[in-house]
Amino acid sequence: MRIDQLQQDFDLDCRYRTFPLHPETPQAGMSLEQLFGERMDVPAVMEQLRRIADSLGLPFGRRSHTYNSRSAQELGHWAARQGQFKNYQDAIYSAYFVEGINIADRGKLLSIVEKANLDPAEADNILQNGSCAAAVDRDWDQAVSSGIRAVPTLRCEGRELVGFQSLEACRQLICG
Repeated sequence: MRIDQLQQDFDLDCRYRTFPLHPETPQAGMSLEQLFGERMDVPAVMEQLRRIADSLGLPFGRRSHTYNSRSAQELGHWAARQGQFKNYQDAIYSAYFVEGINIADRGKLLSIVEKANLDPAEADNILQNGSCAAAVDRDWDQAVSSGIRAVPTLRCEGRELVGFQSLEACRQLICG
């Protein structure tokens, strides 16, 4: 991924923040057509995302639905605390964008956790106790208060790049 390449090229300290992307999505999910309605040509956007994924060497499936990501975000904070964010991030990406799995479904989410070599019983406990909920709330509040409106948003020394951009555009962001 571009961030991995940028970290190698520039010895960056990257911080991932969670973002409330469609937090109103029900746990059972909804079709992309339901979510975007007439505002967007869903097949065209999905094809554009597929091309971007191809250009990055990332797999991308035929996703037709969106799912609530709140619990997955909470577990992302938990995984990061254990130094396992990358494994978890890769597993969530594959489940959501390649396999189209409902990451709001607790059983499926715990299976993803296990695939990332993390303890599903501990993850279930994290979700039941809500011990990472405040961290997600802080990220969401910070995103809204700092004007972030889309993902990905990259920031470096007061400059910002929104949306999937070329590696060269990302390098320019860093170099000023």
